[in-house]
Amino acid sequence: MHADDSQVARTAADQPEADAALAARNRLVIGLLMISTFTVILNETLMSVALPRLMHDLDVTANAAQWLTTAFLLTMAVVIPVTGFLLQRLATRTVFLMAMSFFTLGTALCAVSPTLAPLVAGRVVQAVGTAIMMPLLMTTVMALVPAESRGKTMGNISIVISVAPAIGPTLSGFILQYFEWRWMFVMMLPIAIGSLSLGYFRLVNVNELTSRKLDLISVPLSAIGFGGLVYGFSAIGEGHGEGGPLPLWLPIAVGAAVLVLFVWRQLVLGPKERALLDLRTLGVRVFTVSVIMMGLAMMALFGMIMLLPLFVQNVLGYSTLHAGLLMLPGGLLMGISSPIVGRLFDRVGARKLVIPGGVIVSAGLWAMTLLTPGSTMFLVLAAHMLLSIGLAMLFTPLFTSSLGSLPKHLYSHGSAVIGTVQQVSGAAGIAIFVSVMSLRIGRETAAGAEMIPAMAAGLHQAFTLAASISLLLIVAGFFVRRPPDAKGAGGHHGGH
Repeated sequence: MHADDSQVARTAADQPEADAALAARNRLVIGLLMISTFTVILNETLMSVALPRLMHDLDVTANAAQWLTTAFLLTMAVVIPVTGFLLQRLATRTVFLMAMSFFTLGTALCAVSPTLAPLVAGRVVQAVGTAIMMPLLMTTVMALVPAESRGKTMGNISIVISVAPAIGPTLSGFILQYFEWRWMFVMMLPIAIGSLSLGYFRLVNVNELTSRKLDLISVPLSAIGFGGLVYGFSAIGEGHGEGGPLPLWLPIAVGAAVLVLFVWRQLVLGPKERALLDLRTLGVRVFTVSVIMMGLAMMALFGMIMLLPLFVQNVLGYSTLHAGLLMLPGGLLMGISSPIVGRLFDRVGARKLVIPGGVIVSAGLWAMTLLTPGSTMFLVLAAHMLLSIGLAMLFTPLFTSSLGSLPKHLYSHGSAVIGTVQQVSGAAGIAIFVSVMSLRIGRETAAGAEMIPAMAAGLHQAFTLAASISLLLIVAGFFVRRPPDAKGAGGHHGGH
């Protein structure tokens, strides 16, 4: 009898130690994934200010150089929808090592590329790794972190998602000012190799695997559907609204038509647990509203990453480095506010954050419509910082509410849907704003205006459109609900 008692006492004493060990393991896994994701997302926006320099150094046209961005976005749009399936079939560690191996290999290829073609190939290989990392991080966090403290963790993830793109242009502006363009990749390489090695030795598997089969018809449908949309939008953006060899509407029309087939097939296969991207996630209202808002917020974020440096360089006449530095305070502000927003979310829920967040984003964008060739740098900075605070108030609650509203077996598909929407809406945002700007510039110069006033008028029109779209964010904010399981801080998540 006594032996039994001591056994029970020992088991009870071991329990806190086991819990602490598990918590430490989970922190290590999430930390490693966050550092790696930060690296790959930072890399995604390095190119934004580097294209003019690459055109000069590699002696290529603007349209050719633009493929460095387009090919990257296209690959992301093709790979992300497949990640929901991958994350259910392969172990966490396997998926991580695969993603970081692709990223490291692509970075090395970019660093040694003598001409444009291998550089574009390197970007494509990098993009495969980048596309897998983001859904891997989100799905793992949802599986490991209990509902009541998800906001805090998602706040830290929002730093990764929002600050990395903001720092990218600053960093590449700095590198290009003082070094050769290859250093953008040379500098990434040790970080990528470090993450890969750490993951190899320290990462453990935390996901539950299924034996789901890959639907071979869905893969090309997804690639043509999402790829067509992203390519069409990018072509409009880089051709500045003018046609190229194909009519501009063609890839978008084909992409949209194939996407309808893709969606229909996923809805048929979903109940049989055979969908490539399980769209039953969109049957959950909280998830759908959050994803729509996230799409609008990404349009605003990517549109501004594109338009503001153009305004600072081409209208106000500052250097690339100045344009990059201008984006930094907003990015840092987003980084500082994201964890605070995450903690607030755990206390007050989503709606009390996303409605003011939408209003602040809108205010920042309307402030940008006031910019003129005579504006001071201070006004540009203030408008951008306002936008950044607003976006920080949106991203964390939207990520947490959207995924938290899904049943556990749909987390990986939810993450893939969010990733896909982010890519497509980011590309669409850039395309729409750049087209509106270019068409207006064309009209102004045709009417005999000088380039700077014409550029200012084009940017004004793009900012006005962005500000008008942002009003939808405020309206949508009223429809965001707190996920059911977060209310009781655990609900059916008690078992995880």
